[in-house]
Amino acid sequence: MFMAKVIGNVVATRKEESLVGYKLMIIRRINVKEEEVGQEEIAADYVGAGIGDCVLIGQGSSVRVSETKKNAPIDMAVIGIIDSIDV
Repeated sequence: MFMAKVIGNVVATRKEESLVGYKLMIIRRINVKEEEVGQEEIAADYVGAGIGDCVLIGQGSSVRVSETKKNAPIDMAVIGIIDSIDV
């Protein structure tokens, strides 16, 4: 898991059928000071995040555990919205 900030979204009218209904968000990793680090990545949104939200990101097979997601080509997903970061 890692923290990221949602910086935009991707609209894809033609995509793999199992991705229909998922919002695709552009994210950038953040550090504990909420400073953006690294490059942009795309994540499927499971929780209804919006642009500007700091979020938790899951990767790999752990984001495809439910039966409805098991065969979807999702490798990265927004799995939580961060309320605060205490260091």
